[in-house]
Amino acid sequence: MFTRKIGIDLGTANTIVLVPGKGFLINEPTIVALSTADSTVLAVGREAKEMIGRTPDTIAAYRPLKDGVIADYYITQAMLKYFIRKATGTFNILKPEIVISVPAGITPNEKRAVINAAKEAGAKEAYVVREPILAALGAGIPINSHTGNMIINIGGGTSEVAVVALGSIVSWSSLRVAGNKFDQAIIDYIKKKYSLSIGEQTAETVKIEIGSALPTREKKEYQIRGRDLISGLPKDIVINSNEIAEALNPNLLDIASSVQNVFNNTPPELVADIMEKGLILSGGGAQLGYIDEFFKRMTGVQSYIAEEPLFCVAKGAGIILNHLDVYKRTVLNKR
Repeated sequence: MFTRKIGIDLGTANTIVLVPGKGFLINEPTIVALSTADSTVLAVGREAKEMIGRTPDTIAAYRPLKDGVIADYYITQAMLKYFIRKATGTFNILKPEIVISVPAGITPNEKRAVINAAKEAGAKEAYVVREPILAALGAGIPINSHTGNMIINIGGGTSEVAVVALGSIVSWSSLRVAGNKFDQAIIDYIKKKYSLSIGEQTAETVKIEIGSALPTREKKEYQIRGRDLISGLPKDIVINSNEIAEALNPNLLDIASSVQNVFNNTPPELVADIMEKGLILSGGGAQLGYIDEFFKRMTGVQSYIAEEPLFCVAKGAGIILNHLDVYKRTVLNKR
């Protein structure tokens, strides 16, 4: 069966590809490994991620997206080509229609770059949809309802807070504090407290295994290995979830402040709707332990984590693909 429609959650940290009827075909890191000599693509996705921190001088691993937008056009195009080919199959002669997620604060030029990169990578037509809309759809929020809903989508490069009603975004905030900043905060915390240098992948593993938004009575522990900054030799330490909560607190407070700003710019009637329904959390960052309780304490509003938060944006793209003709008249923007 030929694949004619593809939904792509083009994230700073991870790219998820969904094909209607087939499900999630790809969930790989948004990383490309290049040869420094001639800029040829050596690896994409998971294979490229494994090279980070382990490559010789002749190979460089790049993240082609920065804060949710294209930082390197050529590398992004090569990566999209790889993902499209992997989703459609090598011998598929029919070019697919693609729905791609973009940050809420994307500029017209950035939007055009995404569309052009997708077309040059093999798409027949590319539609871009703002991430909060897709996340809301994927989380099961009725976006065309006249009542307001708030979605907090914490990705790899950006955290986006939006109030959605009548099929569009009423008020929103896009903050460049998300999963990647969480990893860096863990690296900095361990360096400062233990004089231990660890890599991005170790920090990400710590975040996934014992990450917490709040300190708890029952602490989880995790052993990590790094380089002692004093002796220069390898060293093991055991870190706990309360220390991770301490490391992440400044970043989480920034996101909470962003939520407050959105409330300040939202009509009172919609604020009342949100108070009644609660906040919906999506994105990879929503998998952090006790993050729903954190937002409840910060805002006084009940918070809920969407089902499969990591896949909400891709699910939303799938819903649009299944009803493409309907959404072409509303949320889709080809320009």
